[in-house]
Parts: sequence; C-alpha cells; structure tokens
Amino acid sequence: MERARWWVWVRRVLRWSSWALLAVSAGLVAVRLGGWDDGTPLAMAVVGLPYAALGAVLALGVLLALRSWWPAAVAGVLVAVQLVWLVPRLVPDGGAAPAADAPRLRVATSNAYMGQADAADLVRLVREQRVDVLAMEELGPGAVARLEQAGIASVLPYRELPPGRDTVLYSRLPLTPLDPSASEAAREQVSAEVTVGGRTVRLTAVHTYYPLGDAERWSADFDGLRAAVAGATRNAVLLGDFNASLDHAPMRDLLDTGLTDTHAELGRGAAPTWPESNADFPGLWPVIQLDHVLHGEVLRAVSVTEHTVRGADHRAVVAELAVTG
Repeated sequence: MERARWWVWVRRVLRWSSWALLAVSAGLVAVRLGGWDDGTPLAMAVVGLPYAALGAVLALGVLLALRSWWPAAVAGVLVAVQLVWLVPRLVPDGGAAPAADAPRLRVATSNAYMGQADAADLVRLVREQRVDVLAMEELGPGAVARLEQAGIASVLPYRELPPGRDTVLYSRLPLTPLDPSASEAAREQVSAEVTVGGRTVRLTAVHTYYPLGDAERWSADFDGLRAAVAGATRNAVLLGDFNASLDHAPMRDLLDTGLTDTHAELGRGAAPTWPESNADFPGLWPVIQLDHVLHGEVLRAVSVTEHTVRGADHRAVVAELAVTG
C-alpha cells in the first residue's frame, strides 16, 4: 500500500514538473513568434529558448512514459516548432566550398570588458590566429595605450577609432573610413573598408547596448544597424558584441537584410561566448552566444572558433571568410 502511495506521489510530481517545463517553453515560443522581445524586457528571457527546448524534450519523454497523451501532444508540437528554429544553426549549410584561390580574410572580435582584457593576450591571439582585422568593444580607459605597449601596431598597423567611441577596428590592411553618417547610424559602431585580393569588403565593428540596461535603446541600436547596411550588405562584414542571440527579433531582422551568421552557416550556432569570468556571474561558464560575425552574399565562412582572453568577460571569436565575388 505504501509503495502504491509513493508511486502516485512520484507520478504527480513528474506530471506537474513537466507541465511547468511546458509552460516556460510555450511562453518563450509565444514571445519569439510574436517578436515581443523587441524593445522590451522579454529580451532577457529569450536567451533561454534553447534550454527551454531541451526542457520541452524532457517533458515530452516524461509525459509519454506517464501516458498523459494530450499534454504529450502539446509537448510534441512545442518540440517540433523549436527544432525548426534550432536545428538549422546546428547543421552546416552544405553549400559548395569556396574556390581554393578565393582571397581569404581572417577577422576577430573581442569585448575588452571595460578595458580589463589583457592586452598582451590579445596581441598573442592576433599573431597565433593570423588575424587580418580585429574589432574590439568596451575599450575602457587606457586600453588603447596598453595595446600599443603590447605591440598591436606591429601586427595590425592600421586603426579606425572615431573620437568618443569605445569600439575600434585594427587592421593589417589599410582602412578606408566610411561616410561618418553611416557609422553614426547606431551607437558605438565603427565602419571602414579594406581591399582583399582586389575586392572591397565593408567592415562594421558592432557593440549594441545591452537589453537589461535599456531594452528600447538596444532595439534602437539594431534599427540603426539595419539603416547603416540597407542596400549595402553584399560585401559587408559585421562583427562584434551584438548583445543578442539568433532567437532575438532584432537580430533576425538584421539577418533578413541579406546577412548570414558565420556560426550558424558552419553548424556551430550553439557555441556560447558569454559570460566568461564575469564578476557579476562568478563561477558561471559561457551559456549564451552574444558575439557574432555576420557577412554578405559575396563572402563565405571557412572556419570559426572561440578563444578565452584573460580579463575579458566574452570569448573572442575568430572567423576566416572567403571573398568569392
């Protein structure tokens, strides 16, 4: 008798837990479908959508085992919807490999965590990864001087750093600044062009505001990015700390302008970049992909990797792109 009562209690706990997981998953699916994260605090919740999808899979298995057919059917629908969103970013797109003689451009992005990133470690990363262009965000006081002392100019002698910005582009190749009105279209963005194998590539170092601080300003930064690249995505590369995952509505709208996310293109759309040694989240390993390299149609991703930089709270991202047109 006691054993039967224990099993009834276990079944009840499992069922309620499964319903709770489904409620969270259904709420996030609704937010993503409705785009309700755009400019609202719900942007913070959307980062958990991939983990909610795992919860929905777990709930589906439990409900099937308990023979709770109708709740299991609901869980099945939620799982199917989320798989449609998540699976493509985990599978390489399978397109034809770029020609072996196509010019290559190796780019990197690193958030300096208000200038706390170790300058020598960054210069080492640039050398080891043979980086052509480095975008840095959150430079903070004295960061540029420390980078100079660490020898950044010996590997990336060209620099684009408009006055009053905490975002910079360093380059091995000569930089041609773009029209200032383009780089002013969003806060903390810096834009320039480089020539690679006789072909022009338009670069934008990106750092949007964070939605926890001001979701409307975060959304406005994405509006500015879309305005800056409107009609000019073909040879564009946008890289940096977007403070957004691939599930956020503003990021999806930006991609819809004609851009491709390098991680997703190569099937690495679940590679997290934040938080890394963040003082506000001690002991928490990276769980969210906030740092991205986006590119236009005449470029194709060859590789993408993430790297730890001492003192930085984001993993640096290094991508190799082939310039195909």
